[in-house]
Amino acid sequence: MGEKIKNTVIVLSIGLIWCILALFCWIKPSDEISISERRKLEQLPEFKLQTLLSGKFMTGFEEYAQDQFPHRFMLRKLKAYTRFYAFAQKDNNNIYIEGDYAAKLEYPLNEKSILSAADKFRYLYEKYMKDQKGNIYLSIVPDKGYYLASQNGYPSMDYEQLFNILKNHMEFAEYIDISDVLELEDYYYTDIHWRQEKLMKVAEKIASALGISEELSGNYEAIEADVPFYGVYYGQSALPLEHEKLYYLINDIINDCRVYNVETDKTSPVYDTMKLHDKDPYDVFLSGASPLLIVDNPNAAKEKELIVFRDSFGSSLIPLLLEGYSKVTLVDIRYITSDYLGEFITFDNQDVLFLYSTPVLNSSAVLK
Repeated sequence: MGEKIKNTVIVLSIGLIWCILALFCWIKPSDEISISERRKLEQLPEFKLQTLLSGKFMTGFEEYAQDQFPHRFMLRKLKAYTRFYAFAQKDNNNIYIEGDYAAKLEYPLNEKSILSAADKFRYLYEKYMKDQKGNIYLSIVPDKGYYLASQNGYPSMDYEQLFNILKNHMEFAEYIDISDVLELEDYYYTDIHWRQEKLMKVAEKIASALGISEELSGNYEAIEADVPFYGVYYGQSALPLEHEKLYYLINDIINDCRVYNVETDKTSPVYDTMKLHDKDPYDVFLSGASPLLIVDNPNAAKEKELIVFRDSFGSSLIPLLLEGYSKVTLVDIRYITSDYLGEFITFDNQDVLFLYSTPVLNSSAVLK
C-alpha cells in the first residue's frame, strides 16, 4: 500500500509541475524571436472548437510551449553541456566545435538539390542572357566544413562532386575556382560566413577572371565594429563561445557608392552601420538579405556593369569589386521569383556572376 501511495505522489507531483509550467506558458507574454537562435518563435495558436477537435490546436500548443518554455535558453545550455562534456557527443543541434571554430554539419551531398540549382541557373540563362553578349561566370563558396570537417573526423559532403556537377551542367559559364585561395582562417569562429578583411585574394582572383584587376586599388582601411560579434553558431550551439571582432573595409570609392533597395525604395551606403546593433551584425554588409539591390559607383573609370546572383556570402565580397564597375546589381532569388526579374532588370550585355555557397546549393529548394 505504501508503494502505491508513493507512486501516486510521484505521478501527481509530475502532473502538478507540468500544469504549472503549462499555465506559465499560457499567462506569460510570448517572446517573438530568439535572439540567440536568430529565428521567430512559435506563438500561441488561436483557440477554436474546430482546431481543438482536429488536434491542430494541441499540436500548435506543443510547439508553442517548447519555444516559450521558462528559462529555455538556460535549459538549452544545460543540454549542450551534457551532450558535449558528459556524454562526449561530437555535435549539438548539428553544430560541432573543433579548436576555436564552431561549424554546422553539412552532410550528405544532395545531388538532386545541386542539379535543381543548376537547372534554375540554366533557366535564368535561357530566359535572360542567352541572346546577350555579356560574359557569364560561376564561382562556388565552400563553407568552412570544406577545410574543417573531414580533416577532423566529422562527416563531410563530397565537395568535389558538388563542384563538378555544377560546372558540368553550367557549361555556359566560366568557372572561377576560389577554394584554393581560401583557408579556414578566412572564416569567423562562431559564424557561417567569411571575414571580409581576409578576402583580398578571393577578390583578386575573381577580378582577374572578370577582367577588372587593373581597376582595383587594393587600398582599404579596416574599420572595427564597435560591438562584439556573436555569430549564428553561438546561439545554435548553446555553448559559451567567445565573441570575436568584426571588420569592414572602406575606401573613397566605397564611401561614395550608393545602394538602392528596390523592395524598400530606399537608398543607403554600402555599409549600414546601424545594423551592427541588430540581431545579426553581419547585416552591416549591404544591409543584409534583400531580393534586389542596385549599387551605383559615380567614380568608376569605365561604364561597365555587373549582375550578381548571390546569397549572403556575396554581401561582404561584392564591395571589394565595386571599383571595377559603374553599376552592380545584386539579385537574391531566395526572395524574388526568377520570372519577375525582367520587370526590374534590363539584361544588356553585362557581366554576370553566379556566386553561391555550398549550404545554399545543397538545399536549393530555397531558390525561386
